[in-house]
Amino acid sequence: MSVFNAYMALSGAYDADVSRNERLSHHTTYRIGGPAALFVTVNSYPALLKTIEILRKEGVEWVVLGKGSNILASDRGYEGCVIVLGREFSRIAFNESEVTAGAGATLARLVTDTLSHSLSGLECLVGIPGTVGGAISMDAGTRREWIGSRVRDVVTLRPGEGLHRYAASDIEWGYRYTNIPTSEIILEATLSLEEAEKAQVAERMEALVSRRRLRQPLGKPSCGSVFRNPGSRSVGQLVDSCGLKGYSVGGACVSDVHANFIVNEGGARAADVIAVMSHVHDTVLDRYGIDLVPEVKCLGFGA
Repeated sequence: MSVFNAYMALSGAYDADVSRNERLSHHTTYRIGGPAALFVTVNSYPALLKTIEILRKEGVEWVVLGKGSNILASDRGYEGCVIVLGREFSRIAFNESEVTAGAGATLARLVTDTLSHSLSGLECLVGIPGTVGGAISMDAGTRREWIGSRVRDVVTLRPGEGLHRYAASDIEWGYRYTNIPTSEIILEATLSLEEAEKAQVAERMEALVSRRRLRQPLGKPSCGSVFRNPGSRSVGQLVDSCGLKGYSVGGACVSDVHANFIVNEGGARAADVIAVMSHVHDTVLDRYGIDLVPEVKCLGFGA
């Protein structure tokens, strides 16, 4: 693997911003993570293709990062290349009651734009940090509504093959899950919405935001929910019943607002978060026999 050769080749790439040893703590909502060996923001489709080609040639592994809202990055960082989808992948276009959004567009902007067009169907995404690509890949939403139910189609890049379009029915949608291969890069999605009174859409959004403010520790860095809810059971309630609210290691602490959030109280390391996660997992397993599955994705921890 030649990170240096890849860096030199990518430094001349048109429509791409390239840096070395960029700290991932600057790009994750946890504010945790060591340096990425390479960090590339691609602003066009040709720039993305060239970046992937160079990384393949040099044997450098890569990962696409959105807003880092569901990521725990290693304290050691990531030895490969982090790719961020920039300008061309952040476009949002409306066609009557349908909206096509690039994978790099933020959910906040998508939700705001649908409101301004008096369209309903994405209220469940209000207040969720992240990008459209990340939301599609994990079928983001609430426990009762999710983005997948609004998808008409998704366009991805299959490295070495080209573009591929999935109809919504081609995709298996599940709780915080889709079967879109992780080897593919989500580029855009078209969503089918419904016309509605703007005031009613705004009212539903505000109600959901108010509930999240009351039930989630929005004032402290976190990755959102740490574990997936097992069936109809609530992880937050399970962890709370084990008396683990406030349990901490270093700067990482189980939130006293919502027990399925581990917050960064200041100076937390990834190792601290992992230690808290392990303790929570083992405690719930011992008491209830439930094997909690992480919802957060880990980056840079190796095999």
